[in-house]
Amino acid sequence: MLDTDTFRKVFGSFPTPVAIVTARGEDGEPAGFTCNAFSAVSAAPPLLMLCVGKGSRTLPAILSSGVFAMNFVAHRGRDTALTFAGKGRRKFDGVAWRRGLEGVPVLTEDAVAYAGCTLVETVEAGDHLLLIGRIDESETFRGAAALYQRGEFGRWEPDRRLAAQH
Repeated sequence: MLDTDTFRKVFGSFPTPVAIVTARGEDGEPAGFTCNAFSAVSAAPPLLMLCVGKGSRTLPAILSSGVFAMNFVAHRGRDTALTFAGKGRRKFDGVAWRRGLEGVPVLTEDAVAYAGCTLVETVEAGDHLLLIGRIDESETFRGAAALYQRGEFGRWEPDRRLAAQH
């Protein structure tokens, strides 16, 4: 069986997009974490999936409220993504955000897009839960998307030569 270090090396070897998942806790305080395990699931109805560690401090807020937001990180938001990847309790200090779907925080300066979601299904998967959310609200913002590979951030740069051929 594959050990944890090798698993991380294998999956860290290709670039992934980055999102900051946000929720509103029972106390009304914002909560969030950085995630790179997510995917579109369906366009009709609009569904997405993300993987959340069972020990996540944000998970109880998502499960109790039934709503969350996926804030797809812009390259300019990489420092914010690093902050949300940590264990600190004051992650939202100095971060521009507004309330979205049912009060869930929407990052307004550090994202290229966001999706406000209602939780529709939860599936156990090892030490994580797979959460499937229906996208009920969304918006796009300007900027290049952040990518993460082997512990470093990069940015999405389209190959304009290929676009011109199509």
